[in-house]
Amino acid sequence: MKRILTYGTFDLLHYGHIRLLQRAKALGDYLIVAVSTDEFNEIKGKKAYHDFETRKKMLEAVRYVDLVIPEENWEQKINDVKEYHVDIVVMGSDWAGSEKFDYLKDYCEVVYLDRTEGISTTKIKEELGLQEPINGINQIPNN
Repeated sequence: MKRILTYGTFDLLHYGHIRLLQRAKALGDYLIVAVSTDEFNEIKGKKAYHDFETRKKMLEAVRYVDLVIPEENWEQKINDVKEYHVDIVVMGSDWAGSEKFDYLKDYCEVVYLDRTEGISTTKIKEELGLQEPINGINQIPNN
């Protein structure tokens, strides 16, 4: 069985998230999603609209997702890979070349998938007036 792991906040679940989860699952047999806890988001300077438990329940309802675990800190990734016998870590292409994930190549394969153009949680929040545009323009990072 090939196990896949991805990380994210997954706030305001949208088509870009679903597409990422679908493509991640297609790389293997079992998809694990590590969802950032509210406390970890605070450390990262992020504020989710939905709390951790709500985001977890939404992801558990997605047919591509087999297991949802909490992401509580940056340092847990090696332990997650070992504990869950992960073969591939999948992240959005905006993380490519980042020290946050590239070091995992010593433990498993790391795959960066292109983001879905035109949609992001940040863009949705800006368009709904829940977040100010960054530098006066809509941004599409970290969906």
